Amino acid sequence: MHQRVWLFVLVGGLVLLFLAPNPRAEDLDDYVGDGVDVEDDLDLGLAGAEEEEEELEGDMQDEAPPAPKTPPVPKVTYKAPEPMGEHFIAESFDRGTLDGWVVSSAKKEDTDDEIAKYDGQWAVEELKDSPLPGDKGLVLKSRAKHHAISAQLLRPFTFDTKPLIVQYEVNFQQGIDCGGAYVKLLSQSAELDLDQFVDRTPYTIMFGPDKCGEDYKLHFIFRHRNPRSGAYEEKHAKKPDADLRTYYTDKKTHLYTLVVNPDNTFEMLVDQTVVNSGSLLSDMTPPVNPPAEIEDPDDQKPEDWDERPKIQDPAAAKPDDWDEDMDGEWEAPQVPNPACEAAPGCGTWNRPMMENPNYKGKWKAPMIDNPNYQGVWKPRRIPNPAFFEDLQPFRMTAFGALGLELWSMTSDIFFDNFFITNDRSTADRWAADGWGLKKAAEGAADPGLAAQMLNAAEERPWLWVVYVLTVALPLILIFIFCCTGKKKSPATPAAEYKKTDEVQPDVKEEEEEEEEKAEEAEPGPAAEEKDDQEGPEEEEEKEEEEEATAEEKSEDDVLRRSPRNRKVRRD
Repeated sequence: MHQRVWLFVLVGGLVLLFLAPNPRAEDLDDYVGDGVDVEDDLDLGLAGAEEEEEELEGDMQDEAPPAPKTPPVPKVTYKAPEPMGEHFIAESFDRGTLDGWVVSSAKKEDTDDEIAKYDGQWAVEELKDSPLPGDKGLVLKSRAKHHAISAQLLRPFTFDTKPLIVQYEVNFQQGIDCGGAYVKLLSQSAELDLDQFVDRTPYTIMFGPDKCGEDYKLHFIFRHRNPRSGAYEEKHAKKPDADLRTYYTDKKTHLYTLVVNPDNTFEMLVDQTVVNSGSLLSDMTPPVNPPAEIEDPDDQKPEDWDERPKIQDPAAAKPDDWDEDMDGEWEAPQVPNPACEAAPGCGTWNRPMMENPNYKGKWKAPMIDNPNYQGVWKPRRIPNPAFFEDLQPFRMTAFGALGLELWSMTSDIFFDNFFITNDRSTADRWAADGWGLKKAAEGAADPGLAAQMLNAAEERPWLWVVYVLTVALPLILIFIFCCTGKKKSPATPAAEYKKTDEVQPDVKEEEEEEEEKAEEAEPGPAAEEKDDQEGPEEEEEKEEEEEATAEEKSEDDVLRRSPRNRKVRRD
């Protein structure tokens, strides 16, 4: 019984531990260092308690000690990241203004005047539920409007022997219904006018998240220049295999990074985790280099071209005994006869129909290989007149500005910490000082595991079934195995004997013999009268029977002995 009680206590403790809040304060330790101020109130509280302990030693007898207080969650103090190393733009918006940024005043072509203007509002402000007071960013404020804003780089980026690293942060504070949060790297040219920045402004690379309906995208598009014609064509990276839904729905700040290397490889990262990668030469659609051969557009299929792999055997004939009848001759449909309603039968009697045992179906000639089969016709292939081979697609058009040209049905999209560089370590350091600090603060402010489970169940109601089964099923199984077991039957006397080589008595037979002896030792009055009437002959017969019974018993005892002491039975 005590074991069952302890088992229930253990299971209850595990359930409480599973549902306990998870402060995730350990994330703070990863970002404690230069440039980050972390005030641990827990340590300060313990130090103050040690100082007060000496002062209150004399008053312990008169006053009761105060109840212990729950230590507060560690606080993270925000400090704006400072760019270090070579970079082309580093914008944190912590000045609180849009200095250096140009809001487009252009109109979109081929669109109704009511929605053609880029009149969407921008603002610099903190997150609505900011875990870091003082951390500001660029916020898209309007919904169902065109937005366009851009800023010049410190100097144009030229694709030579160093990689390109683009990274920035996005927070969908209200989720996202339909809209984008991507950036465009605007191609460097004399005609570039940021005040007239529109959707058709030439760009070199477009990168970032985009969502409409249930299609969650992470774009990487670059405009490739045809070396023969000079025309530009968009090349789209393959769709990531990773599930991107969480980044759009959890209302947290996420870091988006694009790395394009001089060896024509690329990586797309979210929160410093690779979600897509590949080669500019083989993983873009359409491919950078066209095929060397194409189908001849002037080639036509000959009229006598036979594409039938099999035909009916022209020499086959229908067998004479082939029977195609199954349902008999056709008869017109019948209508009810009012004179037959009260009669058991009416009209001409017809024999009922049955399935034809000789029916073989409709005869068809067997199929044979077509001797004239020529295969499926395809146009002949000819050399591609537009063929070229560009083995260095990394050498794209230089760009000199960064811009956001967006349409969104959701407002309050938060952007922060734009950074472009050609050094990976510099980008990682900027990410640690900016996004890393946000991650630590958000982790410290995260609700417990129970609250996270409830929030997840609100978005996906089917999770309630999983929760119930996870908690209730183990408890039910434990109750069944511990509280409804079968009762053990009382041990028989024979089970108490220890198995040894010595002779053991047969308990059951001895009990039966003792009962028989007890009955013989206490004869009734009728038996006594009968014994007096028996003659000397009957007494002799009884004595002989007793002797025979004693001999049989002795022989049975010998058989029940251990094999070591068993003797050969006499005939």
